[in-house]
Amino acid sequence: MTSTSIEGMSVNDVPIRALDLGDLRDCLLLAVDRRWLPEEAKWRLLFDIGEVYGVDDPAGGLAGTAVVARYGPGLAAVSMVLVAARHGRKGLGRRLMLHVIERAAGATLFLTATEYGRTLYERVGFTEIGTVVTHTGPLAPLPADLACEGIRPARPDDVEAMVRLDAEASGAPRAELVSRLPAFAERVRVVERDGAVVGFGAAWRNVDNVVIGPVVAESTAMAVGLVSHLAAGVHGPVRLDLDDRHADLTAWAVGRGVAPAFSTALMVHGGPLPGRRDRLFTPVMVALG
Repeated sequence: MTSTSIEGMSVNDVPIRALDLGDLRDCLLLAVDRRWLPEEAKWRLLFDIGEVYGVDDPAGGLAGTAVVARYGPGLAAVSMVLVAARHGRKGLGRRLMLHVIERAAGATLFLTATEYGRTLYERVGFTEIGTVVTHTGPLAPLPADLACEGIRPARPDDVEAMVRLDAEASGAPRAELVSRLPAFAERVRVVERDGAVVGFGAAWRNVDNVVIGPVVAESTAMAVGLVSHLAAGVHGPVRLDLDDRHADLTAWAVGRGVAPAFSTALMVHGGPLPGRRDRLFTPVMVALG
């Protein structure tokens, strides 16, 4: 649907449509309208592996967006639920959320919610199960932090093991996401023990920091080693999204200079999160888990 065909319509009468990369610029402008960063790399990954929906603004651009990324039939992540400031409090956010819930076809959904959006998500059936605290700052690992044995750069033949470890931790098949990490991330590291890959992590560059995630590990000590190796040599701040299951890693990060910046509520719809979540220390990004 073009902006010409909806001229003069109320935004509530404009249908929700699937977006594509041709809409990327308008997605970035909508993010800026809501005082979010224009995170192009993040949006491109969401377009690659997710379903991006939006409502055209009769005045031009986008009035709202929402993204759902499916991980098999049983789990999906919801993100980028954005409504232009000029269209706030008109029910558009609720329309978009009901649309992605319908599209998920009974799967368990999860998201992280700011205080601004939390009430909306509760009204459409989401419940809070935890807190995610985003930490940012220059990470200064000590020599002991880098001493975890077996950490090395990932190779192409490691991807199969990474996919398997991620599926065990997340409880869902996410091969489409994990297999993109070598191309998407700035660096990927694995932990090898007795010839087998037993943990991995990645770091990717966002607008104003380097996000360290995912980190999948058997223990906090292994997670510390992966984070330290991924952060080594990074100039400027890193970002760690740490939920309240990982208090020991959080305390270590704060002690190395990565301070808490803001928190969001981890929320689910349709059931508990599957998998061995104690082994998923940081997500790829909060938008994808």
